[in-house]
Parts: sequence; C-alpha cells; structure tokens
Amino acid sequence: MKKIVSIIISLILVLSFTACGSKSKENASANLLDKDWNYILEKAKGTAVNFYGFGGNEATNRWLDGAFTNKLKEKYNIKFKRVPMDIEDIINKLSGEKQAESNDGSIDIVWINGENFYTAKNSKLLFGPFDEKLPNYNKYIDKNAEDMKNDFGLSTEGYEAPFGRAEFVMAYDKSKIKNFPKNHEELFQLIKSNKGKFTYPAPPDFTGSAFVRNIIYDVVGYEKLKDLDADKEKIEKTIKPAIDYLKKIKPYLWKEGETYPSTAAMIENMYSDKQIINTMTYHPNSIVEKINNGQYTKTTKAYLFDKGNIGNTNFLAIPFNSTNKVGAMVAINEMLSFEMQKSKYDSKIWGDLPVFDNNKLSDKEKKEIKSINAGDGSIPQSTLQKNRLPELKAEIIPIIEKIWLENIPGED
Repeated sequence: MKKIVSIIISLILVLSFTACGSKSKENASANLLDKDWNYILEKAKGTAVNFYGFGGNEATNRWLDGAFTNKLKEKYNIKFKRVPMDIEDIINKLSGEKQAESNDGSIDIVWINGENFYTAKNSKLLFGPFDEKLPNYNKYIDKNAEDMKNDFGLSTEGYEAPFGRAEFVMAYDKSKIKNFPKNHEELFQLIKSNKGKFTYPAPPDFTGSAFVRNIIYDVVGYEKLKDLDADKEKIEKTIKPAIDYLKKIKPYLWKEGETYPSTAAMIENMYSDKQIINTMTYHPNSIVEKINNGQYTKTTKAYLFDKGNIGNTNFLAIPFNSTNKVGAMVAINEMLSFEMQKSKYDSKIWGDLPVFDNNKLSDKEKKEIKSINAGDGSIPQSTLQKNRLPELKAEIIPIIEKIWLENIPGED
C-alpha cells in the first residue's frame, strides 16, 4: 500500500513540475518583452537560431547561408541554420504543436506573409509584439507605411517584422515594342495589335493572380477596393468592369484565351522562346538575373502602370513556442540592418528589394544605395517604392480568383 501511495505522490510531483515548467516558459516569454536590448543581446550570444521558410530560390539560399550566416557568427557568435520547408507545412507543424500544448518548438524564425500570417495570427501561433524592441526596426522602417503596418490588409501589430519587398511588374523586349503600355487601355491596344502573342498565368498561380488584381486596380481603382470585405456578391459587383476588360482581351490572347499557362515559369519560358511578347513577375530584379544568365534578351525591360503596381512585403515572425526568442530577435534585427538590406539588394547577390524608408537613410547610405546598379532591365528601387499599391485583404484574394475562374476560362 505504501508503495502505491509513493508512486501516486511521485506522479503528482512530476505532473506538477511539468506544469510549472510549461508555465515558467510562458512567463519567460512574456517577461522578455520587458527586458532592454542589451539584456536580449547578451542572452542571444552563443546560441543557435533555426530559420524555416521557402527554400526554392538559389540566390536567397546563397545569401542566407553565406553573407547572413557569416555576419551573425562574426558579430554575435550565433549559429544560423536554414531549414527549407513550404509555409503550409510550417503552419501545420505549429498548429499541431499548439494543439499539443508543446512549448519546445524547433522553429525560431518563420518567413511568412499574406494568408499564412492571417492563419498564424488568428490561431495564436506567434510570439509578440516584438518589432518595437528591435533597434533597426525603429531606425529604418516607416511604421506608418501601409505595407509595413499591414500584411495583406491584416494589421501586423508587432507580430512580424519586414524582411523584403516585392512588386508586380510586366516586361517586354524594347527592341520590338516601341511604347510600353502605361495603363490597361494601352495594354489592350498592344495585345490587339499582337494577336496571339500575349498571355498570363491562370489564377490561382501567384503571378497570374497578381496580374488579374493589377488589372482590377487599374480599371476600378484601389480606393474602391481597399475596404471590401469577403462578400462575394459585393466584390463581384465592384470588379465587374475589370472582369469585362479581361473578357474583351481574351480573343486576342495566346490560343484565343481558350487556355492559359498554369505557372509563371511557363510564361518565362514562352517569352524566352519568343512564343509571346510579354513576361511578368512579382520580383522585379529577377528580370536582371534572367538577362544576365542569357534566358532573356539584353533589351528586355520592366515597366509600371502610371497609376502604380501592386506590391507587398514579406515578413519574419517568431513562433509562440520558439526556445530561442532572444536569438531570433537579434537575427531579425540584423536582417533589418542597412548593411544586410543593401547586401541582398545587389542583383549580383540576390536582388531582393529593401524594406527601409529611403527618407530615414543618412546621406552616405543614400549614396551607397544609389551606387548599386540593379542592372539593365530593372526599375530603380526609389521608383518602385513611389509606385507601390498595397495588397488587398488576404481573405478577398481567393474570392477574386474564384470569380475569374467562373467568368474567364469557362466563358461561352
């Protein structure tokens, strides 16, 4: 009997210590936001940080594994490990750990934005608010900029810090196209006069969806779209003029619009093979990369509509159960440094657009950025920044894609 009682008491003690341990980790996370930056720096030194995110871009991987990893090791003796994983799998992993009440997560930083941030934030999978603790966030970021304070229409509220920018652009061979279209009307004339030589990827391909939204912006106007909620009937009514435009250009598209390439990669290859006159991307400096590697002609040039083009920001977040939140914060702060943002902007290294506010740069820093030649075919970073239009709310985009599917490829 005594033995049984002893076992029961032991089990109670184990469970108590486990619960206390779990609670103490929660308290430690909360208390961390009350600490000053020097405390965070000291605690981060000598630790290891696990970065989870998309691993399909070689230039990105080289920068993270090389320049950034080396800088963290040199400055803080922090070991940085990149773990490639699709964001949907990351969200599923975190959701499972949340459900299991696991506070010992293996992810310290997650590369995220859009619908996935919407899911992660609403499911309480993230730690924060932490961005105001980062010196470089306060030094270089315009906190009131639409694409900094909101991620696809959802307020970030400090639960993610900006990492890089993207902006939708189209491109043509300027040796063959004299005047690049500055709006949807001029684009129609170009398409009509080059019948069968223009197309775009079918949504929900990311780039194809961005093209459709960019047309909607130009036809309807961003101001009429920004406050829309996920009401399909209302969205359909608002964007009808743009859907009508997409119907109007359809007979003049490649294969008369009866079929559409399924991916952006197909568009890129078709342009390279001179099957079509256009290409498009959400990553402007990738055009320079393709010119440099011979995939595109040297006379390929990106352009913007006069009213502007859609841009978004991708972010870095810290999971609720990261075991090295201090290391994650120091790593993210370093990614926001001028040196690192400048490094990844160089098209010879990566070509990713920086997130800093040009007005917050010193005169010396402005000169350094201006001296970086993004390459032939590119658009200056300052021009892209001036012509950016924010993304719509994350929950609206699938509805627009469904409306396109119901009206365009299936049209009689």
